[in-house]
Amino acid sequence: MANWLIAGLGNPGPQYEHTRHNVGFWWLDQLARELSTTFSVENKYHGQLAQSQSSQDKLFLLKPLVFMNRSGQSVAALASFYKIPASHILVIHDELDLPTGTAKLKRGGGHGGHNGLRDIISTTGSKDFLRCRLGIDHPGHSSLVSNYVLSKPSVSDRQNIELAIDNSLRVLPDVLSGDLEKAMHWLHSQNA
Repeated sequence: MANWLIAGLGNPGPQYEHTRHNVGFWWLDQLARELSTTFSVENKYHGQLAQSQSSQDKLFLLKPLVFMNRSGQSVAALASFYKIPASHILVIHDELDLPTGTAKLKRGGGHGGHNGLRDIISTTGSKDFLRCRLGIDHPGHSSLVSNYVLSKPSVSDRQNIELAIDNSLRVLPDVLSGDLEKAMHWLHSQNA
């Protein structure tokens, strides 16, 4: 049996709940509904935690309750406690460099300017975790990014993001079973 840490990135608090920066939380909320599990606050992991177990895997679903740029504090605490290697950590986050409604998987890489990823790499000491990147599009200029990610998407953009969430959840069993190539092939073909 393998332990998996699935961390959705966002900012805590009701004022951020429906903003683009919180798509990682939306993704985890949908997965928790599908698995019929609920979140509770776990202070030692600085987040909300839900758990689910199948015959093959134990899943720890984590929503850090620290701000985005401190996400690694939460992820590293749980990964360290349960001795979960980077190869069994999946981080779901918003991605400015992908069109709204696009979902892509990748293993490893840099932080691409994303403060949540930057902190996770720093605190876990590894870049080798999996990422599920949910496209939110780019506002056009770097000076607009902060306000853009902290604002609500339009109704149609929200629907497109939710479709991307559904599509990426469909390939989660392949990701967990180690067939990342199969998961990527199917998921990335949905973006065409």
